[in-house]
Amino acid sequence: MMSKVIVGIMLWGALLIGASAVARADSAETGIRTFAVEGVVQKVDAVSGTITIRHEAITNYMAAMTMPFKAGGGGIPGGIQPGQQVRFELHVTANESWVDQIRPTGQIVPLPQAMAAAQPPSPLHSPLLDAPFTNELGQRVTLADFHGQALAITFFYTRCPLPDYCPRLSRNFQEASGRLAGRSGLPANWHFLSVTFDPDFDTPERLRSYGQAYAYDPAHWSFLSGSPEIIAGLARSAGVQYTPGGGTIDHNFRTLIVDTAGHLQMVFPTGGNLSDQIAAEMVKALAATNAVAISTPQNRL
Repeated sequence: MMSKVIVGIMLWGALLIGASAVARADSAETGIRTFAVEGVVQKVDAVSGTITIRHEAITNYMAAMTMPFKAGGGGIPGGIQPGQQVRFELHVTANESWVDQIRPTGQIVPLPQAMAAAQPPSPLHSPLLDAPFTNELGQRVTLADFHGQALAITFFYTRCPLPDYCPRLSRNFQEASGRLAGRSGLPANWHFLSVTFDPDFDTPERLRSYGQAYAYDPAHWSFLSGSPEIIAGLARSAGVQYTPGGGTIDHNFRTLIVDTAGHLQMVFPTGGNLSDQIAAEMVKALAATNAVAISTPQNRL
């Protein structure tokens, strides 16, 4: 009898080992990396399906930081609330990331006031036109320097670790600018601006190296840094909220399209693949003229 039990245990163990091997093979085949993580919930957004978590360091992937994560197919479990300690799994591929298996540990941690409700967005305004920025080439530039050009503007930082956040925004610009550059007969007065949230880390050298990784053309795409105060002012005017901490930045998404007359034409308030939409809006923005554009001074760049 004992020998049958032992044999049964050995067979069960073999099955478990086999299942584990299959899981690892599937992971290698699909390119999915999975990490077990613990942290404290900072914000739950059921509408967008994201959950912001201040998490511990993830071995061989990222330092401890606060990040908004996209919930997987099962969504965010009911009862999860800010301040709750949770365990979860983070899955990362070359192009996206998501979390699932979100389980509370039963502990509630008081949250700092910094996580209070975000301020409502305000439109772009003229005092920012002459504010000094520095581009990836180390040159001083202002937004006024781009007057007369159709602009796409977004906000990012180079050490963002999740492929479907800042890297996706940069791929949007890479793909959209490629579409515009390859379009016959299109006017050349268009430009993309990627503004970093992380000016202390994102030096011109780092920005230039980052841009080169996306095969950027400095004639049509610039990476801007500046003083924290100026960047914060521009972000607020664009409706961007961000909270630095621990080497990462918790932020929402904004991609703005400004026409050639300097008027705010479109705001994309989401991440994801927007390449085609951005390219299409830029073509529309190039058709605008001061004679036909209708705007108020508050939403004019």
